[in-house]
Amino acid sequence: MSGEVKLSASRIPKVARKKAESISVPRPTARYMRDTKSGVIASRVAPLTSHREDVRRSWSRAAGLAMDMIQNSGRLKGATDQVLADTVGVGLTLSPDPDMTGLGFDDVEKAEWIRTVKRRWNAYWKNASECEMRGKLTGPQMVDIGLRWHIAYGEVTGVFDFFADDRRRKYGLTTGTKLRLYPPARLVQDTNDFEGLYQGVRHDENGRAVAYRFQTSASGLKQTRDFAAFDADGRPMVMHIFDPMDSEDVRGISQLTPAFRKHIQAEMLDDATLQMAILQTVFAITLTSEAPSQDAYEALEVLKESDGGTSYAQEYLGFLGAQLDRAAESRISVGADPQVSHLGPGEKLGLETARVPGQDFLPFSNSLARDMARAIGCTYGALTMDYTDATYASVRMENSSIWPVVLRRRERIAAPMCQMVYANWLDEEIGEGRIPFKGGYKAFRAHRDRVSAANWQGPAKPTADDQKAARASSERLQNGTSSIAIETGDLGVDPDALFEQRQREHQRYVDAGMESPYAAKDHQPIIETEPAP
Repeated sequence: MSGEVKLSASRIPKVARKKAESISVPRPTARYMRDTKSGVIASRVAPLTSHREDVRRSWSRAAGLAMDMIQNSGRLKGATDQVLADTVGVGLTLSPDPDMTGLGFDDVEKAEWIRTVKRRWNAYWKNASECEMRGKLTGPQMVDIGLRWHIAYGEVTGVFDFFADDRRRKYGLTTGTKLRLYPPARLVQDTNDFEGLYQGVRHDENGRAVAYRFQTSASGLKQTRDFAAFDADGRPMVMHIFDPMDSEDVRGISQLTPAFRKHIQAEMLDDATLQMAILQTVFAITLTSEAPSQDAYEALEVLKESDGGTSYAQEYLGFLGAQLDRAAESRISVGADPQVSHLGPGEKLGLETARVPGQDFLPFSNSLARDMARAIGCTYGALTMDYTDATYASVRMENSSIWPVVLRRRERIAAPMCQMVYANWLDEEIGEGRIPFKGGYKAFRAHRDRVSAANWQGPAKPTADDQKAARASSERLQNGTSSIAIETGDLGVDPDALFEQRQREHQRYVDAGMESPYAAKDHQPIIETEPAP
């Protein structure tokens, strides 16, 4: 009799039941951090911490590593110089853009006032005695140092000072506004939450910086000193510029920090490859000989003990001795003066070639270089000077992708340095009457920020083909999609200075009775016709 047998769970053996329960069928899930069977995500521990705490813990170590790498790597030193050249060139050019609305200036007076400001600013900014407290650095040099600090330390720090009449007479100076750059390493790491002090920066109840604690040196003795962030009239007295990553960041950190591991790996790869190549080169000379080894000599000794073997062994040893004597007269020298005079009978000299670097060396090395270039903010070609596979399209795309990075660095780091000094200097110039202003210093102080507004022109945007770039610029102007100010800005030229120069030179040609190259010309449309057969 057949029938269906049903087993209850209680009748299933315990071992089998446990085995069945241990086998779980994976269920499809959709969520963040879903790992693979290899557990690659779980193997990487990454606790969530405050970014400013990470900066505080790592700042000194990162700064030391960054400075060591830049000082001991020609590639990084060159990349740093390239960043300076791309961002500021030989120096940023002042282009005042004051808002004179309601201050009684018409267009002619405003233009004349701007020309006066430019002329006096250039004389001040390029004179080390006038703009720097120690009288050693010009304004463009201080900006260069600030950009180097931005790469190595992640921030730019300095303190403003004001020379009164007695100190001005001592050094023969006209202005009193002076800036002294303090290395960011001198901004102490002291932290005290009860005092609102974090990494050397003291804050008020609203989180605004009120003082900075620097390590100074007086008469050979090191001491710490607090500098007020602003004076009684609201003028900045401390320069602290950095590019924050988080809203709560207080200090910056080296731009090279994310690339430390890759750069060290690249150095290790280069060193290992070079050592392998040297070893293979030194031991790549082989001497092949038919002379018997130690085993052959031992066999001859055994042969002597046999009947009649003594005479044969003696003859063979004599033959080998003659070969060795002949070989002893030859000379093989490997060094600064290599020589191969003569080889013994049956000997052959072979030269081997080094087998490193292998075919994977360049791709891997280039990958490491690209990682470093992205961290610094320059192109791969600028970092390595390698344009082997570069084309017009690739170079143009490379420049187009890096140019916004350059502009951002100019606006966030270099330009604020210049603007902070310019605002304090203009305040003094108007306050002491060297630059006239309608309504006097009182009217200026009431509108200080909008009167001190300015733009800072840098070097021209790099192009892969100047002719094509110029043609594109002309087409944009003709189509009405651009302006002279925009196009000259890409060239690093002040549009007002360009206009005044063209006007001045045009009038010079006209006064001399010569045809001016700037005279208006009737542009006739160019009609392309088919060539005659």
